[in-house]
Amino acid sequence: MTLRIAMTETRNAYAPMPARMEDLEQLAPHLEALREANVAHHEALIRTAAAEGAKLVGLGELFTAPYFAATKLEMWKGLAESTEDGPTVRHMSALAAELEVVIVAPIYEAAPDGRRFNTAVVLDADGANLGFYRKTHIPHGFNEKGSFYEGFYYQRADELDGDAFPTFTTRYATIGVAICYDRHFEGVIRSLKRHGADLVFSPAVTFGEKSERMWEMEFEVDAGRHRIYIAGSNRLGREPPFDVHYFGHSYVAGPDGRVEVDRRHDGLVIADVDLERIRSLDPSGWRLVEDRRSTLYEP
Repeated sequence: MTLRIAMTETRNAYAPMPARMEDLEQLAPHLEALREANVAHHEALIRTAAAEGAKLVGLGELFTAPYFAATKLEMWKGLAESTEDGPTVRHMSALAAELEVVIVAPIYEAAPDGRRFNTAVVLDADGANLGFYRKTHIPHGFNEKGSFYEGFYYQRADELDGDAFPTFTTRYATIGVAICYDRHFEGVIRSLKRHGADLVFSPAVTFGEKSERMWEMEFEVDAGRHRIYIAGSNRLGREPPFDVHYFGHSYVAGPDGRVEVDRRHDGLVIADVDLERIRSLDPSGWRLVEDRRSTLYEP
């Protein structure tokens, strides 16, 4: 079965942004307007994708805002919202039902117990909220291009049930989510595959020389190793006043290599994936599941 999917490859749509980092706190009274501008921007992209026949649309990591973790400001915590009845989820749920598309919506979550998470909510094609995935691995540091103070803003996910990263059975396919830094960790894609995922969306805000080099390899290796599709979505360009360049390069990897994509200047990447390929025999002759000697790797 061939399925058309889409990802966003864009950046903060709110304007005007302050010209200087020291003026960022002037945005504090305008956080709701900032969120609304980004939701409207992404709604337009989703409508375009649906008009082109896409049935699943994955939005970018923390898509409702600029990548605020490039600095430490208490102000940004005011953007966190509920995964059940927050304004972004309500809006995207209605849009999913209207267009009959599945939407993966990564937001800044305010949990009922007061904690905050980097979370992707999965909305089915009838608007039903299928649940969420919270980012498991949280980076906190810097590279030659910029900083990522994510531990200042949100926590890592709670203890998982064994190695079971959640999967979501949607109208069109069973999908999983691995958010940005998660992609580097051995076992994440394997777990999602074992629990039935046909396709993994990996929304990211990534930058830096090593990250760019690894980005071009990691999804292809994991998709080929586990016979699965992985759609990696990264931001593209600069977000004033943060002096960080996001390299984009969003792409889709499949069980037998990269998938041809239609890269749009409006911030969309569209691809057709053949789900039958992941259920067919590996042309290499490999039988990695059957031949894996698990006792060598696991205590």
